[in-house]
Amino acid sequence: MRPTRLFLIMLLAVAGVFVAVPGSAAGCVTDWGSARQVVPAMGTGEVDAVRVGRDVCWDRVVIDIDGPAGGYRAEYVEQVTADGSGAVVPVPGGARIQFVVNHPAQSLGVAVGQPVAAVAGFATVRSAVFAGSFEGMTTFGVGTRARLPFRVFTLAGPGGHSRIVLDVAHRWTV
Repeated sequence: MRPTRLFLIMLLAVAGVFVAVPGSAAGCVTDWGSARQVVPAMGTGEVDAVRVGRDVCWDRVVIDIDGPAGGYRAEYVEQVTADGSGAVVPVPGGARIQFVVNHPAQSLGVAVGQPVAAVAGFATVRSAVFAGSFEGMTTFGVGTRARLPFRVFTLAGPGGHSRIVLDVAHRWTV
C-alpha cells in the first residue's frame, strides 16, 4: 500500500472516532470526584419542588427552596435510608447517592419511596426518589448507572428563592 493511501486510511479512521463523539461532549471536563460533599448549615425555607435536566456532560437534579439555600450532604451509599426510621428506600440504578438538603419538605406531596421526577432517557441518572423529611432535613435517593463524579452547589434566585443543585457526570474525565 502506498504511503499516501495509508495516511488517508489512518486519517479517516481517526476522523471516524471523533465523529462518533458529539463535538461538545468531547470537551467535557468533569474532574469533580465522587467523595462525600457536606455543607452543614441549616436552612429555614421549605423544599418547593424537585426538577431534573440534562446537559451534554452531566445529568442534573435541582431542589427548589422557598428562601435562601442552607446546607446539604451528598454521598454514594450502598442503600438509601429514610429520614427518621432508617428504613431502606429502593432507589433503582447501579449506584446510589443519598442527597440530603437541610430544609424541611412538609408540602412536597410525595410519599417516601416514590419518584420525584421523570428521568427516562437520561444518560446517567436512573431515578430520583423521595426518602423522607425529618427534623428539618429532607432526603432524596438519586440512582445512577454507575459510581460517577458529581458536584453539589447552590444558586440564589429567582426572587427570595434558591436552588441546591446536584450534577452527575456522564463519564470520568482526565
